[in-house]
Amino acid sequence: MNREQAYMRMLDASANMQWNVAMILEAKATEAEKIRNWMVNHLTSDAFTVQQDLLKETMQVHDQVIEMIEGLNKLGQGMNGVLKAVVGGEGGSSEDGMGGMFSGNFDMGDQ
Repeated sequence: MNREQAYMRMLDASANMQWNVAMILEAKATEAEKIRNWMVNHLTSDAFTVQQDLLKETMQVHDQVIEMIEGLNKLGQGMNGVLKAVVGGEGGSSEDGMGGMFSGNFDMGDQ
């Protein structure tokens, strides 16, 4: 297998992974909407004897959402690494992580 075929396989695998992530996110959005509706109807101050229990329950939900976002961020960084490997990363490597967008080195040409 030559380099071009290897890169094509990497891009194909990345595209398949992105499709699967999109399907997972769609399912998570549906699940989150159901959970939100349930919480709006059931997690009221009347359902808990102590306000601290209500706070504890909502913090657990918040922590789960944060964990999911962190996982998606790591997955996105992994896919970004695959694309950098395919492209070669010749111009995209910078310390700010934004491809040099904020480095201040803009070529404005002759004006």
